[in-house]
Amino acid sequence: MPARATLAAQPVTVEREPAMTDRRPPDARLAAARYALGQHPQPEDDEPVDRGQASLDQRAQAVEVAIQQAMRRGDFDGLPGAGKPLPALDSVRDPDWWIRRKIEREGLTGLGPPALTLRTEDAALDERLDGIAAEASVREVLVDFNRRVKEARRQLLGGPPVLTGYRDVEAEVVAWRQRGDARRAAAREAAEQARRQEAEALAAMTWRERRRHRRGR
Repeated sequence: MPARATLAAQPVTVEREPAMTDRRPPDARLAAARYALGQHPQPEDDEPVDRGQASLDQRAQAVEVAIQQAMRRGDFDGLPGAGKPLPALDSVRDPDWWIRRKIEREGLTGLGPPALTLRTEDAALDERLDGIAAEASVREVLVDFNRRVKEARRQLLGGPPVLTGYRDVEAEVVAWRQRGDARRAAAREAAEQARRQEAEALAAMTWRERRRHRRGR
């Protein structure tokens, strides 16, 4: 009995084998992907990253505020064309409108491709014809104008398309006569009205005033 108690009191030690560890080599692609994520972290959602730049709404609001401030200061008062409709709204769309507008505004002649110079000449052709006294000269100007329009429409030298149309010689000559007759009739009416006004003024004068008026003429 005493021998069994001695054996039970002694501690029993159990030796455990070391745990098996995974000794597989790391995946090179996985390591490279982890390194890239660590150097260039991506946002978790798809929302754009705010880098201190103003959004489109903020820019639009800033522009609107600047316009309102300029209006209160009166920066837009007295501008050319204020309160007037925009010119040439109903005309044919012209891709070279800004060149034509500059030529017309500054009175440039002989500059630009034929499509633009002919358009400028066409706009002032009636006034040019009204300054000619002989019908034969009017016909010569119209024939020469149509000839140059025809040559420009061939596009031998390139350039923008020619939108200027031909002038009907006979119709333009008739219109030239009518405008001339209207000018002469207006001149006769103005002269007749001036004579009537002078006669009325003389009738209202005394004989001394009329004598001084005749001496002063």
